[in-house]
Amino acid sequence: MTVLLPAVVVFLLLNLVAGLWRVYTGPSAADRMLSALLFGSTTVAILLLLAQWQDSPALRVAALLFVMLAAITSIAFVAMVQGGAARRQPATRANGTKS
Repeated sequence: MTVLLPAVVVFLLLNLVAGLWRVYTGPSAADRMLSALLFGSTTVAILLLLAQWQDSPALRVAALLFVMLAAITSIAFVAMVQGGAARRQPATRANGTKS
């Protein structure tokens, strides 16, 4: 078990590197945002594995903070995208004509 946990942590770190490449070369903002959310999920997994390996409850608290931060980030991104779509649509008058 002492060899398995560090090996999984290294695999997850390599996963983060692949996600960083996707953020850099992503064709759209949604692809980049999904990769950033992958960072949050992978970071939580790494912190939980390290907490188990080192028997450190503080790392579990840090993982919880990353979960909350990832949730807030995804909500903010969706609100930003929906707000941008609403601003791009032309306003409609009461009689149904566009301004």
